[in-house]
Amino acid sequence: MMRSCVVAGVAALCIGASPVALAQSPDASDWGYYGGDAFGQRFSSLDEINRTNVSKLSVAWTYHTAELGAGLARAGKLTFEATPVLAFGLLYLETGTNIVVALDPESGRARWRFDPRIDRARRYAEVSSRGVSAWESTDARQPGPCRRRVFTGTLDARLLALDAGTGRPCADFGDRGQVDLTRGVRIRDPGAYLVTSPPAVYGNAVIVGSAIGDNRATDVERGVIRAYDAQSGAQLWSFDPLPDSPSHAAASEWNLAQAAGTGAGNAWSVMSVDAEHGLVLVPTGSASPDFFGGLRSGSNRFADSLLALEARSGRLVWQQQLVHHDLWDYDVAAQPVLGDIEVHGVPVAAVIEATKTGMLYVFERTRGIPLFPIAEKPVPASRVPGERAWPTQPFSSLPALTPQGPVLPDDAWGLTFWDRGKCRGLIESLRNEGVFTPPDTRGTLLSPGYIGGVNWGGVVFDEQRERVIAAVNHLPMVVTLIPPQSLERAARSDEYPHSEFVRQAGTPYAMRREPLLSPWGLPCTAPPWGTLVRVDLRRQRIAWQVPRGSTEGLTPWFVPARDLGTPNMGGPIATAGDLVFVSAAMDSYLRAFDIETGKELWKHKLPAGGQATPMTYRAGRNQRQYLVISAGGHGPLGTPRGDYVIAFALPPADTAARP
Repeated sequence: MMRSCVVAGVAALCIGASPVALAQSPDASDWGYYGGDAFGQRFSSLDEINRTNVSKLSVAWTYHTAELGAGLARAGKLTFEATPVLAFGLLYLETGTNIVVALDPESGRARWRFDPRIDRARRYAEVSSRGVSAWESTDARQPGPCRRRVFTGTLDARLLALDAGTGRPCADFGDRGQVDLTRGVRIRDPGAYLVTSPPAVYGNAVIVGSAIGDNRATDVERGVIRAYDAQSGAQLWSFDPLPDSPSHAAASEWNLAQAAGTGAGNAWSVMSVDAEHGLVLVPTGSASPDFFGGLRSGSNRFADSLLALEARSGRLVWQQQLVHHDLWDYDVAAQPVLGDIEVHGVPVAAVIEATKTGMLYVFERTRGIPLFPIAEKPVPASRVPGERAWPTQPFSSLPALTPQGPVLPDDAWGLTFWDRGKCRGLIESLRNEGVFTPPDTRGTLLSPGYIGGVNWGGVVFDEQRERVIAAVNHLPMVVTLIPPQSLERAARSDEYPHSEFVRQAGTPYAMRREPLLSPWGLPCTAPPWGTLVRVDLRRQRIAWQVPRGSTEGLTPWFVPARDLGTPNMGGPIATAGDLVFVSAAMDSYLRAFDIETGKELWKHKLPAGGQATPMTYRAGRNQRQYLVISAGGHGPLGTPRGDYVIAFALPPADTAARP
């Protein structure tokens, strides 16, 4: 297969040192992109660390970012979700506040550090940044600074270009190293339009989407996707998933007058680039707001969709909507994964998309034709005045990663007869007819919940053996539509300690949402609440499914910790050493599993929550294999905070002993 200097507050520290990793381009790197390669497969060909020696892994180095949220207006939302990338002999990553760091990949020592000085007093909708992208000019006439660049988007909606060797802003890019992404965008609330995922790179085009704060109102910011010239910062093209005229390709499945006052439909997660076919594959989220769609009638096509855009022009090539008229916050959150799938003995270029609904979809990459059948099936109707849920939804024929049926009162779970009875009563009180049950004023049980299924952590694709490996959430959630006039009183009361309240301005309903929890704060449904799953596409079956995460530190003192599987944020990687590495669960362990059996082979307690996807690479004279993860915790998930980037490796003697 072909795979193809004055920004406010500059603080670039350059420390001279000889390179210890090959000065490779991202395409030649062991892990040159957020998802491992441009295809997002998260599968490494390295096998020095394997199932026979993984038990010997130990910490090789630790780097402290020094970002713990000091001075942040919403420090409670701070997360550290970064996956580093290796390029040009350095390891690049960023904190949740967009401080970009270049590390020596063998020692973990900082080579440079750049702080874009975001406004820490601004109330950002999210405080997370998953990574950066590396780029190298192919123009031999461009020597010197900024021939190699690091690109990232910021919480305050800037696109930055930094010199990969020094961290200094590239003066020829935009306005002295930055482009203001708020230009031309209807900004309703400062701090609610931001960038949290690394840009996609195709040739000289840097392609960026946006994260948009959910559920504030109908008329939030629109999710326009834009490409910029990597050298000059000039805008090359833009594509708005929401229709703005009768000629828009999605116009027939919207009310155009309503569409003008609707926002979001944005690409907040990671895109993938197919350089061979000149495509960028874009996952999009829900139109606004998530849980009431009475003012955006129709299927809302291009929201909750997988879009294939021509990377040079932004022209739509094909699209597949995976949730019609979203009422559940079922954004398409996972990075599309590209690879070849064998169909009738012939390899076919494919794209795999995992979803929050727990379904897997596989399409032919150039035309968007499903490679495994998809059936439109009837789903429950809304009972809420003013709402009209779409009558059908697309169900994949591949095995679902989460249950799709209703949660029954007999499914109630608890540590004792008392809390199990409380959970039974709660389940009985809610509307609950399986996946795609619309939100209701009496309360609706969502299963899967709005954190997944599969969220931004994405999936592994072992292309040679056609296996998909996913970290999956099984935690049901509750959503209740409430009168706007009761919002403030309910939010100030002590009745809903685990709830989030939002206004959904412009609609007749505010909203309350929370996990389905017992009085002791544990889920009301039986474990596992988080699993690691391997799906074999050739046999169209789940090969194994194992709990991921223990209840250590989460249960009452009198209950011993058990590996029941916990909710998670982050994703897995896999290697040719027949291992799957993943953290993401709430107990702060990094684990290794046997790719053939799902058996846990190794784990290490991290000093803070590991809500990030790890990565692996070789470095040093002996090309030693390292495994790296960011461990800084996750504010909304409530895991321990920290500022750690931790590298693991085998003892030097074991590395040197390899044949």
